[in-house]
Amino acid sequence: MADTKTTTKKPKVAKKAASSEKSGEVRLRIRVRAYENKVLDNSVKQIMDTALRHDAIISGPTPLPTEIKKYTVNRSPFIYKNTREQFEIRVHKRVIDILNPGAKTIEALTNLSLPSGVEIDVKMM
Repeated sequence: MADTKTTTKKPKVAKKAASSEKSGEVRLRIRVRAYENKVLDNSVKQIMDTALRHDAIISGPTPLPTEIKKYTVNRSPFIYKNTREQFEIRVHKRVIDILNPGAKTIEALTNLSLPSGVEIDVKMM
């Protein structure tokens, strides 16, 4: 059986993140948070496409644990006091590392327009 290879362009993904700390490379860590996972995934894809367009090396997106906040309230204030309702809010999170970002990459990421409901936290490490 012969191996057939496709000619699609694969993203440049860093194999070892620990090696970047030793060699003194600059890393841009982007944390993305949203209530809806579909909106979050579309935003992460848009960020990755922008970084890849400027030939950046990407590590991620790494999914972080979903933060779940639960709220319990009384259904009735007087007669059925022992019945309660529970509501929850889920916050989905992803982390993307961009190794050695160029000036054009950083400028393109700052000018990026993302949908409402998506929080972004950017750190230089």
